[in-house]
Amino acid sequence: MVKHFFCIGLAISLISCAKDPVPKPSGELRLEYPESKYAKFENDCHYTFEFSDFAAIEDAKKPCWFYLNYPEMKGKVFITYFPIKGDLQAHIKEAEKMVYEHTVKASSIDTKSFEYPEKRVFGNFYELKGQSASNLQFYITDSTRHFVTAYLYFNSRPKPDSLAPAVEYVKKDMQHLIDTFEWK
Repeated sequence: MVKHFFCIGLAISLISCAKDPVPKPSGELRLEYPESKYAKFENDCHYTFEFSDFAAIEDAKKPCWFYLNYPEMKGKVFITYFPIKGDLQAHIKEAEKMVYEHTVKASSIDTKSFEYPEKRVFGNFYELKGQSASNLQFYITDSTRHFVTAYLYFNSRPKPDSLAPAVEYVKKDMQHLIDTFEWK
């Protein structure tokens, strides 16, 4: 009987000496994506470009508007087209308005201008940092007849740390799209 009390007492003292349990913080998955292979997007609109085979192109609400859908990332790039009818500045102002509406949540906005005069492709690329709903945006114009915008959105809450790999992947694809963009 004394042996049992001794064993029970020893077991209780060993258990009670353990540290208090602390819950583990929730972790995020490490996301890795395949190397992009690009295909040319041909359409009946006034422009073409190359896009990643990791994405699928879907028609959007209006003619010459498209979704560049990344289903495994739950993200989409919304591509819109507008003909210019003497209202280039209004289109640029509207595109910039879409960018700067995110200043409430964005911690910074990096703007990079680009121009390919030989292809008559000009525009700005915007990278929004922080908890912005849209992380990447750009507009492209030939400055006389055509205007295209694109906005990246994810179907999730904006968590910069967990979305960072997906944003970087799509950023590379969007920059390739700009580099290969041509007017017909």
